[in-house]
Amino acid sequence: MSKYVFVTGGVSSSLGKGLTASSLGRLLKQRGLRITMCKLDPYINVDPGTMNPGEHGEVFVTDDGGETDLDLGHYERFIDESLNRNSNTTTGSIYSSVIAKERRGDYLGKTVQVIPHVTDEIKERIRRLNSEDVDVIIVEIGGTVGDIEIVPFVEAIRQFRSDVGRDNVCYVHLTLVPYLAPSGEQKTKPTQHSVTELRSRGIQPDVIVCRSDQPISEGLKRKISLLCDVPSQAVISAVDAPSIYEIPLAMHEEGLDRVVMETLRIPQENHEVDLSTWEQLVERVESLKKNVRIGIIGKYVNLPDAYLSIVEALRHAGFDHRAGITFDWIDAEMVPEQYGEEYLRQLDGIVIPGGFGERGIEGMITAAEIARREQIPLLGICLGMQVMVVESARNVAGLEKANSTEFDRLSPHPVIDLMAEQVDIADLGGTMRLGAYPAMLQPESIVAGLYGSEVVSERHRHRYEFNARYKNKIEESGLLCSGSSPDGRLVEFVERPDHPFFVGTQAHPEFKSRPDRPHPLFQGLITAALVRNNGREPQLLDLDAVH
Repeated sequence: MSKYVFVTGGVSSSLGKGLTASSLGRLLKQRGLRITMCKLDPYINVDPGTMNPGEHGEVFVTDDGGETDLDLGHYERFIDESLNRNSNTTTGSIYSSVIAKERRGDYLGKTVQVIPHVTDEIKERIRRLNSEDVDVIIVEIGGTVGDIEIVPFVEAIRQFRSDVGRDNVCYVHLTLVPYLAPSGEQKTKPTQHSVTELRSRGIQPDVIVCRSDQPISEGLKRKISLLCDVPSQAVISAVDAPSIYEIPLAMHEEGLDRVVMETLRIPQENHEVDLSTWEQLVERVESLKKNVRIGIIGKYVNLPDAYLSIVEALRHAGFDHRAGITFDWIDAEMVPEQYGEEYLRQLDGIVIPGGFGERGIEGMITAAEIARREQIPLLGICLGMQVMVVESARNVAGLEKANSTEFDRLSPHPVIDLMAEQVDIADLGGTMRLGAYPAMLQPESIVAGLYGSEVVSERHRHRYEFNARYKNKIEESGLLCSGSSPDGRLVEFVERPDHPFFVGTQAHPEFKSRPDRPHPLFQGLITAALVRNNGREPQLLDLDAVH
């Protein structure tokens, strides 16, 4: 039977519950335990798929096509396990299921209430993750203790310890210990109030993780221990770290994994920790010797979390080269008026990421044109690939007013179009292609060289496709369709063989990048960017330098 760790937060949002949970997951995995993770989100949306990235951040996509909270990206990057749609549950999906059951008569005419029907549904979502292949399930509860939205979730996890046994559950509570400059002191009162609120809901935390901008002294730990009724060794100091990848080592130093294992009655002598590979990663992170400047030209640049996985994938590739990344956040609507050719030429590389809607499209197309002409390394992702196709169609192939029908339904040359009639609608989740799909890569192509394989699988999230009727015309313009679906009907990759790095993919490769295993496409971009940064003449990508 699996054991469960529930991670809650108090005082303030954005304290880092997801990173704390992810770090704990990595530590337990390094002890030889089999880990999976889950996020319970209190918002009423059924999933994040329809939420504005500029408000909520990116939508993370799992292999099975689940549209989930961005914290699942942190989970996957830290524990290096592929999660699924069951790893994210929202209030909206819970109530949708309960109401559907009521309509079917599953409750036999009983009055449907939050307790037990909603809480039972929450517990059932958690139990779905239980299997013989999992030792510990880490469950993060979104929001802050005291919020009205998360009351059913807190009640459900309170009941859970009675359901599965005291030794099979550990409650970890994350709080804030602020430093007040006028008094020159760190204050524990917010932590005390937060724990009191949690205890009023029937949960006594086993571990308290204290977020602060400077270490928590042993005296303060004893004070929190006394007032919150936890052992002093279970009060963990979580200080701001220069890199998120240093957090697992800091948490291990504080004893987080040890205390959790003691609470869960997991014998530590059978699970010695080996952090050598993670320590090597952190050593690379801390010894970056070079720097490259990458422009991200998108729609939602006012909230960098909208492109969180892309940012992390670029950093991963940088770690591999011991290179730091300086990000230029470029609003596509401001190209070329504010960010013209002279500005973009200063960049070492460009990423044009995914997105939906017409806003900023012409700026992205202009940026792709400048990158092509000026030999600036460019990686186009999803919409970014489509923009590269439109640019080549217009400016090289001579297809005047070429466009995507997403933006111009009357375009005389719809080089990007809805292609649902060419594929099984059942595989698209309606009109959107979601989840992992295989692709066949052209032998000797740049992408095949980067992947080291001619068969790959990447995650997708899009509605529009390259219009195969224009394939010959586009390829005559020098843009090679270097990867396609196994049946050859859908274009998955494009590239310019005569360019230092001009690669586009219909997929979202950023979702599969790991800090100790960077994604090949991002490695290729950073390799080309380093060449440009060194002031060398533009040259074709040296695959040996990538690998």
